[in-house]
Amino acid sequence: MKFTLSWLKDHLETDATLDEIVERLTSIGLEVEHVDDKSGLKPFVIAKVLTAVQHPDADRLRVLTVDTGDGKPPVQVVCGAPNARAGLIGAFAAPGTYVPGIDVTLTVGKIRGVESHGMMCSERELELSDEHNGIIDLPADAPVGASFASYAHLDDPVIEINLTPNRPDATSVYGIARDLAASGLGTLKSGAVEAIPAKGETPVKVVIEAPELCPGFALRLVRGVKNGPSPKWLQQRLIAIGLRPISALVDITNYVTFDRGRPLHVFDASKVAGNLVVRRAKDGERVLALDGREYTLTPEMCVIADDDSVESIAGVMGGEHSGCDENTSDVLIESALWDPITTARTGRALGIITDARYRFERGVDPEFMVPGIELATRLVLDLCGGEPAQTEVVGYAGHVDKIVSFPLSEVTRLTGIEVPKAECLEILSRLGFKPQGSGDVVDVAVPSWRPDLDGKADLVEEVMRIHGVDNIAPQPLGAHDAVNSKILTTLQVRTRTAKRALAVRGMMEAVTWSFIPAKHAELFGGGQTALKLANPIAADMSDMRPSLLPGLIAAAQRNADKGIGDVALFEVSGTYEGDGADQQRRVAAGVRRGTAKLDGSGRNWAGNSGPVGVFDAKADAIAALEACGAPVDRLQIEAGGPAWYHPGRSGTIKLGPKTVLGTFGEFHPKTMEGLDVSGPLCGFEVFVDAVPEPKAKPTKTKPKLELSAFQAVKRDFAFVVDKSVEAGALVRAALAADKKLITGVSVFDIFEGASLGADKKSIAIEVSIQPVEKTLTDEDFEALAKRIVENVGKQTGGVLRA
Repeated sequence: MKFTLSWLKDHLETDATLDEIVERLTSIGLEVEHVDDKSGLKPFVIAKVLTAVQHPDADRLRVLTVDTGDGKPPVQVVCGAPNARAGLIGAFAAPGTYVPGIDVTLTVGKIRGVESHGMMCSERELELSDEHNGIIDLPADAPVGASFASYAHLDDPVIEINLTPNRPDATSVYGIARDLAASGLGTLKSGAVEAIPAKGETPVKVVIEAPELCPGFALRLVRGVKNGPSPKWLQQRLIAIGLRPISALVDITNYVTFDRGRPLHVFDASKVAGNLVVRRAKDGERVLALDGREYTLTPEMCVIADDDSVESIAGVMGGEHSGCDENTSDVLIESALWDPITTARTGRALGIITDARYRFERGVDPEFMVPGIELATRLVLDLCGGEPAQTEVVGYAGHVDKIVSFPLSEVTRLTGIEVPKAECLEILSRLGFKPQGSGDVVDVAVPSWRPDLDGKADLVEEVMRIHGVDNIAPQPLGAHDAVNSKILTTLQVRTRTAKRALAVRGMMEAVTWSFIPAKHAELFGGGQTALKLANPIAADMSDMRPSLLPGLIAAAQRNADKGIGDVALFEVSGTYEGDGADQQRRVAAGVRRGTAKLDGSGRNWAGNSGPVGVFDAKADAIAALEACGAPVDRLQIEAGGPAWYHPGRSGTIKLGPKTVLGTFGEFHPKTMEGLDVSGPLCGFEVFVDAVPEPKAKPTKTKPKLELSAFQAVKRDFAFVVDKSVEAGALVRAALAADKKLITGVSVFDIFEGASLGADKKSIAIEVSIQPVEKTLTDEDFEALAKRIVENVGKQTGGVLRA
């Protein structure tokens, strides 16, 4: 939001300096982003051309002698402007002056052999307008030697503030002045708008077919206007805030939009066929807008149409057909109220950003709908003449103040400082609120221009920003109960350790969108339970992600498209399986593409590395789980995983029969086709929040288990089992034979051959035995071996291989 200092002072009576105003704006929540004090125009002075003679070597150039008003002899200037003549008074730039319109710092130079000591400037060279057919021609009484910027009122500082979406009242200069006055930095001038005497009725009637999209509509006809350029003061204000003056009628609507936060639209009455109707657009209906582009509309959008066609996209942009031009003589001024959400969706769907949309989607003051049209009518009469008809108001039922129950003690509770009750009520009153009652709890009527205020916390914020957050006394940070007290939650610690573990494995961290296309969500388990967005930022970001993998795979493919095919990416973030708190999970996920093995080089001494595969993903998943504190030695790996993985090259990591800690594998060809990506690709997901909490440590340190004084022994066994039997099942069976003596079991060989029989295989395991009480005898070993064989046979059907 931009405005000039003089514009602000149209509504605020104050003696405060620019610096004081800027400081106060920021302190009351209207953060100042930039101040342009127009210092760039200070070097330009008013000068008078004394003589103008033809250049000796150029037909289109003249040699001028110019009086700059500094008491020194006139300077010589070479000028090519067609209106350069003796007696002309204009804007002069001396050598050393930076001219913004041509991006040049002037020096003394020769033009066709004649020295030129500066230049007489056009409006475009000073960035005042696009006019460059001649130099600036000032009235004869312009003071020679005076500052041109001061004379032309161009030394007016421009202030730009950064508005948060919850401050629709501050989208107008008047609203900003009201806030400053409430803070004690001046007095707010009356913003009342007098009704304009009217003659006759407005012949064009309005019908609202979609009242849920348009709560009110005001329309007025003004006959006999003369549309031309707007006056200098209006043009200068619009240019200062970055708008291009177009014509008096259009400039008036832009001025009222910024001055009072009331967007308006003007129709050329002669181009409107019959009456106007506010309705939903028809599917596929088209309109040529004022920006020269044609837009295709949908029934979710609101339009203003006449008997022939659509004339305006409601709240967003008017149509080209009924726009005003230099031939306009009768004009219809429209001031309406539009549904904020519909306006925002329409603008976003069509890709249109306008000052009107910016205000309507935040909420405009409904009570200024009719005064807004009166203010615009007054400006039209003053600048363009004409005769106004009566205003046609349709659909508006009046504003009912929202009442908020406000316990004054909330100020202290939420902010920690004491603000006297009388001051709280006075601040609210200065801001336009209406406190009712005198007890500790008062009812506060919220003004019509603050649709963002809903509860007592909002009122506390209003009190505090005017009272001044600078008045909050600093407090020392409280000491922790103990030096080693826990600060981060378990989930935060796991997130950090998982990131470090995956980074150590040569993977790069990525941050992907939480929103993905519906098709991608369905591929990764979204389906009917997908969490749909009511108002997505884009059509292809309609669902909250049920998995981190689609975003990571897409990021890997984007790298591959740019020639970096071997990438390893990971992310630790949230996934969403529904809108419940228990359906949002913390997940660590990663993908590897091409030959992005652990070493990250893609090659080794023996030649190029092979493509990534299921075991690379498994290793990444195990590393992430280990970093999160999962008991890796007790994890169970089951073949197969979710449908997005290859069924024969994937696995599921479990802790016990029910707790799933993660999945890994190579991706299914159909999944890759659905994502429009190429491979080789593998990936994993581990559920950080599913890892069991570590057991509480004892309050007193207990001695660790002493090392055994007896020699550990290892024995090998080979079992013939069915091909369907998993090695993990055999390992678990062997471990269970004697949990006290057997400290580990590992697989060192798997053999298949005709000698074993059809559908059979041999699994060889190494069993680590650690005596703890005595040295085991041969009989003890035989008994233990017998238990191992029996246990394996009972649980897996395995037979000791001869």
